[in-house]
Amino acid sequence: MFKKILIANRGEIALRVIRTAREMGIKTVAVYSTADRDSLHVKFADEAVCIGKPQSSDSYLNIPHIMAAVEITNADAIHPGYGFLAENAKFSQICADHGIKFIGPTAEMISKMGDKISAKETMIAAGVPVIPGSEGLLQSLEEAKSIAREMGYPVILKATAGGGGKGMRIVWEESEMERAYDTAKVEAGAAFKNDGIYMEKFVEEPRHIEIQVAGDQYGTVCHLSERDCSIQRRHQKLVEESPSPFMTPELRHKMGEAAKKAAAAINYESVGTIEFLVDKHRNFYFMEMNTRIQVEHCVTEEVINHDLIKEQIKIAMGEKISGLDYEPQGHAIECRINAEDPYNDFRPSPGKITVLHQPGGHGVRVDSHAYTGYVIPPYYDSMIGKLITVARTREEAIDTMYRALSEYVIEGVKTTIPFHLQLMQDERFRSGDFNTKFLEGFKMK
Repeated sequence: MFKKILIANRGEIALRVIRTAREMGIKTVAVYSTADRDSLHVKFADEAVCIGKPQSSDSYLNIPHIMAAVEITNADAIHPGYGFLAENAKFSQICADHGIKFIGPTAEMISKMGDKISAKETMIAAGVPVIPGSEGLLQSLEEAKSIAREMGYPVILKATAGGGGKGMRIVWEESEMERAYDTAKVEAGAAFKNDGIYMEKFVEEPRHIEIQVAGDQYGTVCHLSERDCSIQRRHQKLVEESPSPFMTPELRHKMGEAAKKAAAAINYESVGTIEFLVDKHRNFYFMEMNTRIQVEHCVTEEVINHDLIKEQIKIAMGEKISGLDYEPQGHAIECRINAEDPYNDFRPSPGKITVLHQPGGHGVRVDSHAYTGYVIPPYYDSMIGKLITVARTREEAIDTMYRALSEYVIEGVKTTIPFHLQLMQDERFRSGDFNTKFLEGFKMK
């Protein structure tokens, strides 16, 4: 059993880890930047250490400052949450070198799946379906054109070290290739200090469906059902649900088995997610692996009635997992409540929350670090919280979500609540007829 966990993160995920650790009888240490001194994770942890200025590079990404906090508080484990250093192989290795348990995979596992090209090669070797594309990084514009001609347009260029849509360009015809190629390389280099890009066949009308997996230190891997994350804007997820309305029992079995193969291929240890693109014919292709807990883990927790943070901590402590695959019971939906203005191209809206009333009632869960008087800083992501509803059927979960959103009052900043209210009444969404391009034609009323 760990005696004390330092949480190398902020906001709602830090608070989420604190809650589970407290239930397990484990002390917690919060780290915070000067901009977050009044955040709830600081108030609820057993100890708190300021690690720097507001900018992430001076605080939540500053490994020496975080390790100094570990030393002065005598923590014996670190939970990285999601984002920041959660998928940083160097950080995982530093923890191991100093005898601090990183609650997540090893540096080797992170490295194998963090680079898109090596991850794809690993999946091919494991027999997991992948999207056709270049065998490695593109070395020249002419090579890109040649491969695209062979595969057929449309194609998509992606940054090998990328995520969040950065360094990514869809190319519909050869005349667009040169500009897309140059732009993708420049953007990738600026965002990740690595301008390597590769090419894949562009999957039209795709669903973004991911499988939650868990693996222990003894080689056992299981899957914990799927999440549909197709409602997204500029490759950023806004709504997630489980099970997917597009799923069939046969497809769930096939994707679950593929996800287990993917995790087993790197002897994966911890909870993680295998992300797939699924075309309109229900063919699925490996996209990437997230070697961490995800924002949307809550919807899976609700339909399998299982605490994934607790599972993550137990695996790190050396406990065995059950090895049983999970089937979803009921239906759960999550809406990300962000400080953004949906009437103004989702422009960020940092500032002080002057009034906050969070919804409740049967089937409603809110994961949030916000409160009346809390100031949303401009330095980090704009998430205020996550609203999750669970019911017996998808229709009931949507109806509960609409009711809960109607009760959610946040004043002082613009939020995505109006967008979610409109989405919950959209007939195409309610019928399950959507893919990752759904919001391209969506207009706020």
